[in-house]
Amino acid sequence: QLQLVESGGGLVQPGGSLRVSCAASGFTLDYYAIGWFRQAPGKEREGVSCISSSGGRTSYADSVKGRFTISRDNAKNTVYLQMNSLKPEDTAVYYCAASYSDSYYYVPVSPNEYDYWGQGTQVTVSS
Repeated sequence: QLQLVESGGGLVQPGGSLRVSCAASGFTLDYYAIGWFRQAPGKEREGVSCISSSGGRTSYADSVKGRFTISRDNAKNTVYLQMNSLKPEDTAVYYCAASYSDSYYYVPVSPNEYDYWGQGTQVTVSS
């Protein structure tokens, strides 16, 4: 069964850090670009960051640039999102998604380009 599982969410104070992980099972992530999305209550889902299958190209939403870092370890079949200087407005359910690509450097932006989705992990930034 093809599956993506997020972990690492939780409660953190403003200014704090958290790392969320996205682990794949049932398939290898070697040929998949991975994106992180988030959805806060009452808001639409938004793209946060994505990384190409090779890891050679990344992109970030303006709201997280300079604070979040996406990375991947294909040997562990896992992608990470390191989140620093967290703000209350970062509170959301964070989802990872995988998009098959023939290009090692393609970073899909649209959620419609993603083939598999995880169930999400809650991140809450509050004092």
